[in-house]
Amino acid sequence: MKVKIGSSKLVQPLYEGNPPPTTNYIPLSVFDKVTYDQHVAIIYAYRPPTTPNATIELGLKKSLAVYREWAGRLGKDSNGEPVILLNDEGVRFVEASVDRALDQTVSIGPSASLLSLHPSLEGVEELVQVQVTRFSCGSMVVGFTAHHLVADGHATSSFLVAWGQASRGLEISPLPFHDRTIFSPRDPPILDFEHRGVEYVSKNIKKVYPLIDNSVDDIVAHKVHYTAEFLSKLKARASSMNGPHDRPFSTFESLVAHLWRAITRARGLNGQENTQVRISVDGRARLKNPKVPNGYFGNLVLWAFAKARANDLLREPLPYVAKLLHDAVVNVQDDYFKSFIDFANHKAKEEDLVPNAVADSKESILWPNLEVDSWLRFPFYDLDFGSVGVMWHILYLGN
Repeated sequence: MKVKIGSSKLVQPLYEGNPPPTTNYIPLSVFDKVTYDQHVAIIYAYRPPTTPNATIELGLKKSLAVYREWAGRLGKDSNGEPVILLNDEGVRFVEASVDRALDQTVSIGPSASLLSLHPSLEGVEELVQVQVTRFSCGSMVVGFTAHHLVADGHATSSFLVAWGQASRGLEISPLPFHDRTIFSPRDPPILDFEHRGVEYVSKNIKKVYPLIDNSVDDIVAHKVHYTAEFLSKLKARASSMNGPHDRPFSTFESLVAHLWRAITRARGLNGQENTQVRISVDGRARLKNPKVPNGYFGNLVLWAFAKARANDLLREPLPYVAKLLHDAVVNVQDDYFKSFIDFANHKAKEEDLVPNAVADSKESILWPNLEVDSWLRFPFYDLDFGSVGVMWHILYLGN
């Protein structure tokens, strides 16, 4: 696929009235600091008729005035602490074209060719990049990349909805809550849970898995669609050993249990090898007293870890595995989040620990472990620029 770049420019926020000062900054919260220090990419595809580029760009400018962090840059304050500089330097906006029809060019599954439909993720200062690619059939693809240190999936999807609202000439609603200093540690700190080896690890730890065949060189990305009938039967089977007063396991828990077993079997792990699933847990509904304000913009995710030996995972029935996942997620509640806040502000600094997400991000593809994120409750599919064309596809490319 040959993508022709027509223009590439920086787009700044468009304010009503006098613009705010460009010398302010927002400190990263403890939740920002432990997440992945990298860009993630999403690709949207729309059937014709589609919205003009100028309308999409204008909506972007208006939404950046509300979600100002995206137009800034990562930096340090006078104490060397990481911050988001609110300097309004802008986001990258690329206009491109392909001299072929979308159906003849783009596969709906993950492929290397899709990388040309969003700007490069290497050596990027901009916190958001947008590429609008037009095809000869009138279809449009919007590639969106964003830095994870600025916002998690929940917050990023809210921004995307706001971008669509602004493009349609609507008021942005609800408005985001920007204060990242609300996560104050308790005095004295209460460390009810172990966070070493979970959110934080020593700088000197080198993770080695000698039972994994590191010579594998044909790894591919694969997208799977499960029918509603399959998921319904799977959920019933996963919940078949629950008591009469127990709620059935969720579709998410049931499917992840199935995948964990299937992937472990396919990997051919040594039976005594330990394997775990890391599951993202959104703290917005879990933190209480005080409750996190609606529309909090930033990262507010910790992880639940379900663990098992490969032998046990494959020998025990599906309900056993689903319960491992359910119990792990249930344990990450208000008290766990508060314990993490205390640990991050005291012990992590004292012991010079580093975020586990950073340590894991480079070489995890051949490990015996999995990471699972659910977008079921995020409005990613609500990015509506105002055209009457139908959204054809959305694809998360990761980092």
